[in-house]
Order: sequence, then C-alpha cells, then structure tokens
Amino acid sequence: MNDHTNVLDDVRRGMIPAHIYNDQDVFELEKKRLFSRAWMFAGHESEIPAPGDYVVRRVLDDSFILVRDEKGEIRAHFNMCLHRGMQVCRAEMGNASHFRCPYHGWSYRNDGRIAGLPFHQDAYGGEDGFRRKGQRLLPAPNLDTYNGLIFLSMDPEAPALSDYLGDFAFYLDYYTKQSPSGIELRGPQRWRVKANWKIGAENFAGDMYHTPQTHTSVVEIGLFREPKAEKRKDGCTYWAGNGGGTTYKLPPGTLEERLRYVGYPDEMIERMKKSWSEDQLRVIGDDAFMISAASLFPNLSLVHNWPKVADSDDVLPFISLRQWQPVSQDETEVLSWFAVDAEAPEEFKELSYKAYLMCFGSTGMFEQDDVENWVSLTNTAAGSMARRLLLNSRMGLLSDDTEVTPQLTPEQFAGPGTAHTGYGEYNQRELLNRWADYLATPASTASTVRVGQDRRPADPPKNDRTGSPA
Repeated sequence: MNDHTNVLDDVRRGMIPAHIYNDQDVFELEKKRLFSRAWMFAGHESEIPAPGDYVVRRVLDDSFILVRDEKGEIRAHFNMCLHRGMQVCRAEMGNASHFRCPYHGWSYRNDGRIAGLPFHQDAYGGEDGFRRKGQRLLPAPNLDTYNGLIFLSMDPEAPALSDYLGDFAFYLDYYTKQSPSGIELRGPQRWRVKANWKIGAENFAGDMYHTPQTHTSVVEIGLFREPKAEKRKDGCTYWAGNGGGTTYKLPPGTLEERLRYVGYPDEMIERMKKSWSEDQLRVIGDDAFMISAASLFPNLSLVHNWPKVADSDDVLPFISLRQWQPVSQDETEVLSWFAVDAEAPEEFKELSYKAYLMCFGSTGMFEQDDVENWVSLTNTAAGSMARRLLLNSRMGLLSDDTEVTPQLTPEQFAGPGTAHTGYGEYNQRELLNRWADYLATPASTASTVRVGQDRRPADPPKNDRTGSPA
C-alpha cells in the first residue's frame, strides 16, 4: 500500500476498502504506525500478586516479562539478554527473584538489574572490561495501569494513559471496579483464528446488528431470558474517549431490581453502589441501560453478559477481557481472560466462570458463531475482486451524513460521549477513523498523534465505486 491516501479517505467516509482485512502492505503499515505507538493491554495486577510473580506477554513481535519486583513495583522487561540476545525467561508464568539466561548464564534481578555473569574477571577483565553497574534489561518504553489493568506503549512519548482512555474510563469501571478490591483474572485462554484482528475489535465495539442473525440459535435454545434477539435494538451504542460499546435495555424497576435482574446478589450490589459514581449508577438505575460488549482501541475488548446456567429462569453474569493479538494480516491470536469482582462470593465466582466458558470460552457458543463469519470475511478479502469493493459501513447515516436516529440527550443517557439507540455503525466508524489517523501519521511524528480529537465532517459519499451508497 504505497499510496494509501485513497484507502484512508474512503474509510473516513464510512466506505471500507474490503482488502484492508487481508493485505500484507496494510499490516506492515499497522505495525510501523499503529502498534508501535498505541497503548496495548498486557495483563492485570492480579496475575502477579506477590513479589517475584511474573507472566510473559507479547506486543506483536516483542516479548516482555511483566513482573512484580521485590519492592512490589510492577515492571515490564524486554525479554532479551544483554549479551547475545537469548530470551532470559522462557516460561509463560512463575515466580522468580532472578532471571538467568540459559545461553551463557547471565543473570538479572526481577527489577531488571544485572546480578552476575560467569567468569566476569577472566572473560572481561572485571569492571574494566564490562561495568555491571547501571546495566539492566531493557524496560518497556512506557508502562501504566488503570484499575489494575496493565498497559504498555512502544512509544516513549505516548500520551498519558489517562488521556488516552479519556471518557472511556467511565465505562471501564463497570467491568473492572465493582468493589474497592477491583477484579481478579483467570487465564488467559489462547487460540488462533484465521481472521484479521480488526474484525473482532469492530464486532465487540458496537455490532448489535449481527445478533438477530448470527446468534439466533443461542436465543432459540433459551440461553437468555429475552425472547428475541431483535431486542438488541432497544439498547444503545455509545462512544467516548478512545473506546465504545453496547448496552441492553433493562425492564422497569429500581437500580437494585435491575442489577438483580441480570443476576447480581445483594451483597455485590451494595458494593457497586459504593464504588460507582452517581452518573454511573444513573445509567442503570434511571436510564435502564446495562453495559454489555465494548472495545478499547486498538485491540482490547470486554464482554458483560448474563446467560442461564441451570434449568431455570435464573441468570448469572460474567465478565471477560480479550485481546486481538495480530499474528499476520490474516491470523489473530485471541487471549481471553475471565474477570470477576475480587470480593464476590466463591459460589458466584465459580458459576460465573462456567457461564463465561459456555458463551465466550475457546469453545463457547457465541465464539463459534462469530469466528465462522470472521474467517470467511478474511478469506474473501484476499482476492483481487476485494480491491474493487467498498463495504458499506454507513449504517445510521443518510447520504448527507444526517443521523437516522438522533443522539441520546443527557436526560436520556447519563454517560459521557455520544450514544444512539437502535442499529447503527457509529462505533465501527469511530474505531476505523482512529485506525486511519494512526496510519496517516508517519512514525517519526508519533508524539503528535492525539486520537479522540474533533474531526472535520466526512466528505459526502460518492457513488462511483462498487458498494457505494445509492
């Protein structure tokens, strides 16, 4: 994609060149301009609770050791020995006070400082040949946390994580702060799908339109108490800061009754009431919207749902985090975590975990439905005809960019950002607009990229290419 201007212009007006979902040049540009700069989810503090606990995670081709050092500080070390470049940690998780390179035996404390190397005096002449003081494993260029979520950025001049999240942090709290203790994670489960990473991120960001078609069987077998999948249109999509998602519409009732409706016990409800702001409580208690799926740009998604877990009308909510880790232009590694309030009753935790596995684990019913679509899309996008096709992603807009359904007012929706009821592709467009912003900006000017800023209105849609609106 030597000249990508036309591609990005089409994306910004909601007409998506089909080949971007399976194109080597596009993927190389994503690596250079997007994944080298955006904040990327890497793990959660609950995965490394004690000094010495570590997990190994990747940011595309770069391996990092996420570790809690002896002082309790969370660090991210590039997993490469300073001597000959061997990985110093080859286990996926564990506990260690030191990491020892298996090639030549150089060792490092878990805070990254070099601890020793064999035959220092004989091989290097001691400190005169190789001064150990100040030598350490290469740290990640940028590390920060929010509600225990650990993020890395390969850009040392990236905006502060709080600025990057923006108002989406308001919605992250529903998933990650149901009590003062936050969440704990199980996992990740890992599997690979022959699909482009953007498809899953878009789907979780706001695609309520696919539910009545793709997931009809899940509703028909009675997994959910809602009688029809079409009820998804009664919820809303919202976009704020650097992420967005979907909601369900709840039946009439008080805040407490609505939280019980989705399966939360009273003791958890009381902690939610103390942990969330008045506006966060209003979204549920007054506006009757319950947060469901969401995506944080570029590739972290979250799920909140409440299926039936027994032969009754009782439901059990679960929360899941998943990362769409690109492997290539046509393959994605999915990392999927089960998340639960750390203070939840043990019985609730176990039942909630079963609900997660049934729906969105590696063999979950929703997962199988979705992946079939995504693999097919990716395969078809590889052909020559896909370069002639513009996919229409303008749902919710008229030809003059007037919105089909007006935005919800602050009286209708207490959350920040913009929200719409009914079907629409507002969030998919927002996510791909940010994608286009990064790809349009050379890496040498990475520090100037500030996603989430106001953007000029899209140009009126053209009618000169296949797939354009009539």
